[in-house]
Amino acid sequence: MRYSLAFFMAVVTGWTLSQPVAAADSSVDKPSDAALLEQMAKLAGDDAALRKQALFDLAKSGDSRLEAFLENYRTGSVYLWNDQIVVCTETEEDEDFNELAPLTHPLTGEPVLGDDGKQAKPDVSDLGDISPNRDERKLAAQGKFFLRLLSPDAEVRLSGAKKCGDPPYNIDAVELLGEIAQKDSDNKIRYTARESQLLIQLSGQLPEQNAEERIEAVRQLGEIKSLRALPRLESLLDELESADVALAQACGQSLATIRAHQKTVDRFSNVFRGLSLGSVLILMALGLAITFGLMGVINMAHGELMMIGAYTTYEMQLLFNHVPEAPQNSYYLWALPAAFLVAAMVGMLMEALVVRHLYRRPLESLLATWGIGLVLIQIARIRYGDNIGVNAPDWARGSLEAMQDVNLPYARIFIMGLCLLAVLMVWWQMNHTRMGLHIRATMQSRDMARSLGVNTRRVDRFTFAFGAGLAGVAGYAWTLIGGVTPDMGQTNFIVDSFLVVVVGGVGELLGVVFSGLGIGVLTKLVEAVPWIGTIWAKILLLIVVVIFIQFKPAGLFAPKGRLADDR
Repeated sequence: MRYSLAFFMAVVTGWTLSQPVAAADSSVDKPSDAALLEQMAKLAGDDAALRKQALFDLAKSGDSRLEAFLENYRTGSVYLWNDQIVVCTETEEDEDFNELAPLTHPLTGEPVLGDDGKQAKPDVSDLGDISPNRDERKLAAQGKFFLRLLSPDAEVRLSGAKKCGDPPYNIDAVELLGEIAQKDSDNKIRYTARESQLLIQLSGQLPEQNAEERIEAVRQLGEIKSLRALPRLESLLDELESADVALAQACGQSLATIRAHQKTVDRFSNVFRGLSLGSVLILMALGLAITFGLMGVINMAHGELMMIGAYTTYEMQLLFNHVPEAPQNSYYLWALPAAFLVAAMVGMLMEALVVRHLYRRPLESLLATWGIGLVLIQIARIRYGDNIGVNAPDWARGSLEAMQDVNLPYARIFIMGLCLLAVLMVWWQMNHTRMGLHIRATMQSRDMARSLGVNTRRVDRFTFAFGAGLAGVAGYAWTLIGGVTPDMGQTNFIVDSFLVVVVGGVGELLGVVFSGLGIGVLTKLVEAVPWIGTIWAKILLLIVVVIFIQFKPAGLFAPKGRLADDR
């Protein structure tokens, strides 16, 4: 058996050496279906060498459809019928208790049709048995991995390279992994192939492997900073104790290097997650900063406006019939203006019916908007239930590898870009439009602005609707990275959003940006501490903010001029 596997590996590796870019080049010509079926037919022959050669030819084809065929061949589900290779995984009985075999095509998996145009179901006794021996079953199992390693699809090759290094280890793929680690055009695949090769060597399962080779594998795993090796090295070090001093010393050195790398990766990842969380907080706090600075209204329903934006995104998904199996990615682009407009209209209605009667009355506005928020939560719960999921568009899935093991999800990158766009839009609106001039004038002195002809009621309606729309955009963005529940805004965001406004300075755009990003990053860094967790992180953050406002009660960027006098 070992000789057969060695032959198979030698042939596969030899072919890889002669075709160094075949696995990495998607333009490599694949064998035709007819050629593959011809190789399959050889498996029914009596010549063992031809059967092994046929398995090699199938494995080197890189056709992913053959993975299922090789598994069926290994389990004895491949037969010969009317001089063609067919597959039958399960049998069935007719009314006379005859055992019938429903046949499927070995490549496509589609039913094989009989003379009547229906799926062929011959008697089991009419099938020619193709029973692989033990060596051939082993070769077929290895062939499935080689199909992945030699696939023209980079994702399939990466998956195959990783799988070979996971328990149970595919020790027969060591040489091929080495070739891929040197010749593949994709850096990630080369790294993963090398990592898997070293993990196999670390396992100690290779025949005729000496202690020095295993120690060298341990050292190299440390050099490439393999996070996959971390638990295995820790387990190996616990098993060794003082039995092998040299190997234990090498494990200790590699573990120190990998753990330091893991801390760096975790730090970068937490900062990035904090920036994306801060971006959502900024979107939430922008509206709060404007409305509180202009009207003196503490809008406790601001979180529910965020929830409305999230559910509007969900409704747009349903409208476009977007599902992962049949994606309609354009739905998410249309959901952005929809979330803004729906939340803005709800905000305008709130302002007209309730809020406009409570200007400069913070306590009454707090209680009234809190009650409105409870009503909106119950309406959403009746309509949607307790929890729904929004399927992200295809372009928001996956991640960008900024450095080794540091992956930046596309969804979070999009949220940060959306936040930047929103900040620029608010800045332009406030500083370069007539409405922005009226808003700033009304914030500084409502009576003076009214005496100069500014329609302050119109300014109030627009400002409240604009702030509500920004909260809707925050909910729209959150659907990419979090769940959607009726109380999502009240539970997770409203308190943090007010903290952002207080720390940054009421009505100060730059203060909102700095405090939002700071609170987001600080939250994620504190949550990452094992003995603190999410709840205590919020408590500690609140304590820090309370201490901060004792020294800077006006926030990072204190209001100036008449606005400062009013505070």
